[in-house]
Amino acid sequence: MIKLNSRIKINKRKIRVGRGIGSGKGKTSGRGVKGQKSRSGVAIKSFEGGQMPLYRRLPKRGFNPILKKNIAILNLDKIQSYIDKKNIKTSDTLNSDLLKKLKLINKNSFKLKILGSGEIKDKINIEADLASKAAIQKLEKIGGSIQIKKQ
Repeated sequence: MIKLNSRIKINKRKIRVGRGIGSGKGKTSGRGVKGQKSRSGVAIKSFEGGQMPLYRRLPKRGFNPILKKNIAILNLDKIQSYIDKKNIKTSDTLNSDLLKKLKLINKNSFKLKILGSGEIKDKINIEADLASKAAIQKLEKIGGSIQIKKQ
């Protein structure tokens, strides 16, 4: 063993467990007496003595991103069906606030996206956050307009 300044030990000896009673870590090797934890090959991970474990106390989150912005999607054929049912007037400007008020889209949605699936016959003005090229093309073809908000 090398000593520096006669205080600091450089090579400290490793405690050899289970090497006789005189070593200080002999007989039971620091595992106490009997019981499940004294045996080899036993791991009690996350066991809290019968108390509800932490991983079960916390809510499930999975793969749902917390900061996800919900986008309400509306197809042109759906808009046409709302017009046919007299839920939406063609004179009104269709926007997310109006749709939320009429409960046609979810109140928790942050943005509105118009998609071009289906056909639309009536001329209507739409104000949305996002729109597909097909939706814009079909709306302009029948004489309607779509205004996309700036983010």
